[in-house]
Amino acid sequence: MAILGHVGSLLGYVVPFIFVLSIVVFFHELGHFLVGRWCGVKVDAFSIGFGPEIAGFVDRHGTRWRIALLPLGGYVKFHGDANGASVPDSEAIAAMPESERRISFFGQPVRNRAAIVAAGPIANFLLAIVIFAGIFWTQGRGVLSPRVNTVAAGEAASQAGMQPGDLIVSIDGKAISSWADMQRIVQSSADVPLNIIVQRGSKDVTLVATPRKREIETPFGKNKVGLLGVTASNDPADWKVEDLGPVEAIKASVNETWFVIERTGAYIGGLFVGKESTDQISGPIRIAEISGQVAKIGIWALLNLAAILSISIGLINLVPVPLLDGGHLLYYAFEAVRGKPLSERAQEFGFKVGMALVGALMIFATFNDILNLTKG
Repeated sequence: MAILGHVGSLLGYVVPFIFVLSIVVFFHELGHFLVGRWCGVKVDAFSIGFGPEIAGFVDRHGTRWRIALLPLGGYVKFHGDANGASVPDSEAIAAMPESERRISFFGQPVRNRAAIVAAGPIANFLLAIVIFAGIFWTQGRGVLSPRVNTVAAGEAASQAGMQPGDLIVSIDGKAISSWADMQRIVQSSADVPLNIIVQRGSKDVTLVATPRKREIETPFGKNKVGLLGVTASNDPADWKVEDLGPVEAIKASVNETWFVIERTGAYIGGLFVGKESTDQISGPIRIAEISGQVAKIGIWALLNLAAILSISIGLINLVPVPLLDGGHLLYYAFEAVRGKPLSERAQEFGFKVGMALVGALMIFATFNDILNLTKG
């Protein structure tokens, strides 16, 4: 029975992880696939996962659709590619007749190749918008009033003079209509002085508070964010659920997607300049753990995680590192400026460097995952 319990617990993490990652990967690759087909490129294979094929079929266009053993990604292999990373098969391309070259990926003009490559990350962002819109439309949007319940002694809010019962009106000139609005600004402003206007009784009071960076536990793992040291109102009158129509839900989902893009992009940028810690980088183990935890909350929480992960994967793929979509786009930018592609040797060297960087990142992320598990 103990063994069955462990198996059940393992499946409780693995199944949600595969579900979330497969959705994100499928739509990313679908973006490449659809734009490739639209540009007239033949697609040899569309794979969810890597390694040996578990199941598959060939469609009427000659594309092999496959599900592979290792569900840690996927790829679209266009005609003329040596592999799923769109590395050109020089020998095959050189031997192609002109009619076949026209339907190969590398036979396309640079604008078409750039559009095909960019379509993957764009599909990730569109997927997030659709998921968020579905959640807002069907579940509504919970709105908690930005009213302060308690103020922790010695923390940023206390030192700024904030008091229980204060209603936060604006931060740095931005109107605050919910507790979530306040959290988003404060959490992304660690160690940055903020001008905060609060309504206290019948008058407005201006305060200056500097959120302190703290590590917090969220349903999506541990994060280091800025905190004021306040808690939200627990008065039922300060909580409401807004029903959103289709148009309002789409607007809210676009805002939500942009917020996640901003936060994720700021974190990635912070890594390069040394402002952010690398201990928040997570790999497959941590994502699986978070997926299992979120799945216990419900399907909507799991879809919300899929939307956030989709945005993250879209942004990471835009980083200008060879092997990633951003690296391909960088090559195409050079080609557009020079009027001809980089030499085969330069491209091959870049792909090797990119593979080394991506491999090192995966090893580091997995090390972080194991370290976090042992800490837990």
